[in-house]
Amino acid sequence: MNILAIDQGTSATKALVAAEGGQVLGEASSPVHPEAGAGGAVEQDPEELLQSIVEAGRGAIAAAGARVAAVGIANQGETVLRWDRESARPFGPALSWQDRRAVTVTRDLEEHADRLTELTGLPVDPYFAAPKMTWLRREQGEDGVVTTVDAWLLERLAGAFVTDAATASRTLLLDLENATWSEEACSLFGLDPDSQPQIVDCDAVVGETDAFGEMLPVTGLAVDQQAALFAESCFEAGEAKCTYGTGAFILATAGEQVARSESRLAACVAWRLDGTTTYCLDGQVYTAGSAVSWLQQLELISEPADLDRVGAGAHEVVFVPSLAGLGAPFWSPEARGGWLGLSLASRRADLVRAVVWGIAAQVASLARAMADDMGRPFERLRVDGGLTRSAALMQAQADLLQAPVELYPSADATALGVGAFARLGSGAAATPSEAVGAWAPAAVYEPSMPADEADERLARWHAAALALAELA
Repeated sequence: MNILAIDQGTSATKALVAAEGGQVLGEASSPVHPEAGAGGAVEQDPEELLQSIVEAGRGAIAAAGARVAAVGIANQGETVLRWDRESARPFGPALSWQDRRAVTVTRDLEEHADRLTELTGLPVDPYFAAPKMTWLRREQGEDGVVTTVDAWLLERLAGAFVTDAATASRTLLLDLENATWSEEACSLFGLDPDSQPQIVDCDAVVGETDAFGEMLPVTGLAVDQQAALFAESCFEAGEAKCTYGTGAFILATAGEQVARSESRLAACVAWRLDGTTTYCLDGQVYTAGSAVSWLQQLELISEPADLDRVGAGAHEVVFVPSLAGLGAPFWSPEARGGWLGLSLASRRADLVRAVVWGIAAQVASLARAMADDMGRPFERLRVDGGLTRSAALMQAQADLLQAPVELYPSADATALGVGAFARLGSGAAATPSEAVGAWAPAAVYEPSMPADEADERLARWHAAALALAELA
């Protein structure tokens, strides 16, 4: 059975047709264009998001030259939209997960922060959906519903007012233990739980769509990072992956017991299948690929491949990639990035090298926090995403992590993951392993740095990050 798997991302929508075992028969993509504005604004045109799904999906089917039996759709997670429930007409642009304007909302809720984390597993930060939803209500009025953007897309595609449990867990509105909307959390944000979409399993059959030609059932839903976690076969507690895209996102499976973090990480739903919930811990580097694009804009590099051309050297310069704020464990949305340790001897290569090591250091710092929460270090880290093409970054990651880094063989882990959910939902697979299929790493990076040196570099990076968070 062939599955149409769609990953609606921040800068593009990718679609592929996957056969059994994960073989890709055809693929296509369609760009989307987030627009950054003053005050931390990042907005997206919802109609462009919808059109990109249709174009990419039809393109993938045409490229495959084969029929598909079901559709799976992954979404951006924390991106939100206000829209009319009757007509499904958007009332304005969607607020991207990168939008930081809802910091005004999170400040107002500081006295309730601990209680909200206890309920939802998430720190109170404008990265998550509910603060942005409340901000939209305050700024634009009470008309319509305000939801994560996937609910609107599914309404338009399949006439289904739903969201999956993993996406719902990214809102700050979900009772993590019961996987239902929390009336208490909704009340604190001034939102009506009855206006939120129905929460369904990631392998639920939610409706049918003719957007891609013939009528097809939609049988798989997930938020992007959890879909990648599933694709990379991180089924057991303690298994982890990191996706290096616009940001870098590291997730570790925590099992079927509700996850709680003493390290101020986000705890959320990894997936819910046939009514059984699996949880995970989540850490975020908000600017990874976007930091590399920023280096290009500054003309410090001409292309991402230059990251591997600067060579080795001294490491006096430290970079903190907080160009759009700091997530766990600092939760400082107004922090800004910076190079520290500059001298008159610092050169362009030092600045570029520091960005590579800064991204790797933040991921390694999050990995250590996850290992502390779970009571054991990671045995390995599986990785995917565009920046994994940088051997320098992957080697730095293995060195600072002090564990092997295994490169997932496809650039499309998110799409393949939601495709695997759709395969389960369609009945074409009976187990997660069967749905994902067998795979082997395309490369393995082994640590080559002594542990004491890795500890010293991470300590220097953490001190720099803490200083920038305190300056915010």
